[in-house]
Amino acid sequence: MSPNQTLRNDSRRTFLKFSVAAAAASAFRIVNEPMLAAAAVDRDMQHFPPGAVVINANENPLGPCDLARKALADIIPEGGRYCWWLKDELTKLFAESVGVKPEYTAIFPGSSEPLHFLVMAFTSPTRSYVTADPGYESGMHSSQLSGARVVKVPLTKTYAHDIPAMIAAAPDAGLFYVCTPNNPTGTPTAHLAIEELLAKKPKGSIVLVDEAYIHFADLNATAIDLVKAGQDIVVLRTFSKIYGMAGIRCGAAIARPDLLEKLIPQGGGSAMPITALVAASASLRHEHLVPERKQINTTIRQKTFDWLSSQGYTYTPSEANFFMLDAKRPAKQVIDAMAAKKVFIGRIWPAWPTHLRITVGTQADMDAFQTAFAAVMKNSTGVSYALPDTLANSHRDGFLADGTMFPIA
Repeated sequence: MSPNQTLRNDSRRTFLKFSVAAAAASAFRIVNEPMLAAAAVDRDMQHFPPGAVVINANENPLGPCDLARKALADIIPEGGRYCWWLKDELTKLFAESVGVKPEYTAIFPGSSEPLHFLVMAFTSPTRSYVTADPGYESGMHSSQLSGARVVKVPLTKTYAHDIPAMIAAAPDAGLFYVCTPNNPTGTPTAHLAIEELLAKKPKGSIVLVDEAYIHFADLNATAIDLVKAGQDIVVLRTFSKIYGMAGIRCGAAIARPDLLEKLIPQGGGSAMPITALVAASASLRHEHLVPERKQINTTIRQKTFDWLSSQGYTYTPSEANFFMLDAKRPAKQVIDAMAAKKVFIGRIWPAWPTHLRITVGTQADMDAFQTAFAAVMKNSTGVSYALPDTLANSHRDGFLADGTMFPIA
């Protein structure tokens, strides 16, 4: 046969490899269309009025640091090129910053992509996805495509992941998702608990530890040492939070090389936005950025907690840049009433229907929050915030039209 009639074995393997990757990427897009549509809806809703206070999505109001902003401006003339070497440079720099070899690090546009890819790689109709409740829901959406059973386990009384209960609830688990500090409570899960999970988990499963918010807490509590020890664990990091790059999109997965390789057929390994690469690299070179921003967040958060306590309200003992506040009434009423006062706060978790997630903004943001919240809570009836007509039927209470909740940070 001629070359036009058949493929050589190596070419066939290459073709099949990329066909599988393309199919996985297409499937990823399909399963995420509801999420992406929801995110678009949320963006439409967020045509905020002048003077609005926006503390609803765990964003960092400080934005990128000055070094990152300069790097962004300088790289724009090269925006027509892929610049693959920038990804290699960031990989080496990031790996050095967390104390692992470069081959233990994979760079992605944010940490959501590797989360989804890992769910696709390690869960199936016979291997469950296990998570906390309330917890970050994004992985649950990917499990819809993998066909995995979703196992939601309530947090402990101290708002940590209930590791023994998670293990007991899913002897068929393929992936255990542990977000620490947890989204939406901002509370950590102890390193010893993650060690217990690794020791007792079902054979063939992995532990995924999402450390998106760990820079606001105790960096010494990281699970990266368990990666270095060769355990069945993947740790996620992102530049979206303390580094203020949520809209620029850069993150990383840290794991044994054999585990990272399983992400490639799912769509991992593609080109990165060069803006994200240079901004992340510049941020890592900013020696004092993390401690300075952690201190700012801690100070403002504590002042907010002090005020809430003085008013008799309870909240989760967060170590992140957000917390859950118990309004003692349906959260939807409070969210709408606050929006009517141009203060936009977080969404609802069905497990805690009276709780609100509040992002820690600037001191001015939190002062405005306190004023609006005090006024709202004095009013026994909720004030309805009218969504634009185009959104009223597609986005209510943090849910899509089909009833599924969408994750925004």
